[in-house]
Amino acid sequence: MPHSVSDQPSPWVARFLALVPAGGRILDLAAGGGRHTRLARARGFAATAVDVDVAALADLRADRAVEILACDLEGAGWPLGDRRFAGVVVTNYLHRPALPRIVAAVAEGGALIYETFAEGNAAFGKPSNPNFLLKPGELLDAVRGELTVVAYEHGKVEAPRPAVIQRIAAVRAQFAAIPRPSS
Repeated sequence: MPHSVSDQPSPWVARFLALVPAGGRILDLAAGGGRHTRLARARGFAATAVDVDVAALADLRADRAVEILACDLEGAGWPLGDRRFAGVVVTNYLHRPALPRIVAAVAEGGALIYETFAEGNAAFGKPSNPNFLLKPGELLDAVRGELTVVAYEHGKVEAPRPAVIQRIAAVRAQFAAIPRPSS
């Protein structure tokens, strides 16, 4: 699926980045031009940017807090092993076999911020292939039993262009042990 032509961060990502614990590392999956990697850095997070084509990220190579990984997520598989991140950001990208790995990559206390196209988007242009369009509730299903949903939306948006979008912000709860009463 082609990357967004916008170099502006998604308002959804900008809004929910506050869920990510301060000082954590963000995974920007299918990073494209790096708009969310740049937003994460501007907000003080370290970042790992993964994309099949990392040429647009060249200016970030000098930043020691940015890790850039060139990987074809659909051909080469998951490049991150069991690594976990304080925040995982995915926009305008869907590869269903990676959904469980994406959810698993959220560290305890961390957040998933995901936004991409959904069924019905064909009425507004590309993507129109059902392989790249979320089914109603699909992101909810992907996080069920793993993450706690903070916000979820599915429907038509007008900006940056008319489209049908599904998006979720969810956290992996960090629970402290409940002390036993003393006898």
